[in-house]
Amino acid sequence: QIHLVESGGGSVETGGSLRLSCETSGFTFSTWCMGWFRQAAGKQREWVSSIGTGVSTLYADSVKGRFTVSRDNAKNTLYLQMDSLKPEDTAMYYCAVATRSYCGWSQPGYTYWGQGTQVTVSS
Repeated sequence: QIHLVESGGGSVETGGSLRLSCETSGFTFSTWCMGWFRQAAGKQREWVSSIGTGVSTLYADSVKGRFTVSRDNAKNTLYLQMDSLKPEDTAMYYCAVATRSYCGWSQPGYTYWGQGTQVTVSS
């Protein structure tokens, strides 16, 4: 059974940093593209970043240059380093496993999701 568990969320001030983790189990982590998404209160969930099985990474324009996605295949864990945080980054953050052969921004391209971790950035 596939499990994804996010952690590392919290409350920070504008300009602060957080590092999110997504621990996974139940599948061969190293062979799948992984993604990060977020959902702010009252808004639709949006794509944040994806990382392929190699070194390829993608970022939404809103986080490019501030967020860094990475993965540790030995630990079956996905990370999202978030720097220079802004109040508009406040949201529930989710990790997800992409379907085979997909590694992009579209949510239907992801099959399994974690429960999320809350990030709150105060001004």
